Amino acid sequence: MRSMSAPSRSWPSAIGLWIVATTAACAGEVSPDPAKLANLVRQDCGSCHGLTLKGGLGKPLTPDNLRAWNREQLISIVLDGVPGTPMPPWRPLISEADARWIVARLQEGNLP
Repeated sequence: MRSMSAPSRSWPSAIGLWIVATTAACAGEVSPDPAKLANLVRQDCGSCHGLTLKGGLGKPLTPDNLRAWNREQLISIVLDGVPGTPMPPWRPLISEADARWIVARLQEGNLP
C-alpha cells in the first residue's frame, strides 16, 4: 500500500503533458475565415480605402496599386499600420494568417 505522504510520481508528468498540449493548442493558428475577412476588408478597410477599394482617404487596394510593395511589406502594413498616417495597426484584431489571406486576395484582385 502506498503511503499518503509520498507524492505521486505521475503528477508532474501529467502536468507537463497538460502544459505541452495546452501550449501546442494555443500556438496553432486557426485557418482564416474567408467570409469574415472579406466582410472586414469591405467594411473596415473600405471605410478609408473606398467601398470598392479603389481609393478614398486611403490609397486604392487594387492589384495595380499594390504592385509597388511585395507581399511581406503589405502584410507588415496591415498588421502594424503606417505611423503618421490614418492607417491603423490591425495586429491586435487579426492574426498573421488573416493578414496573409487578405493581402493575397487583394494582390490577386480576388476578394470574395
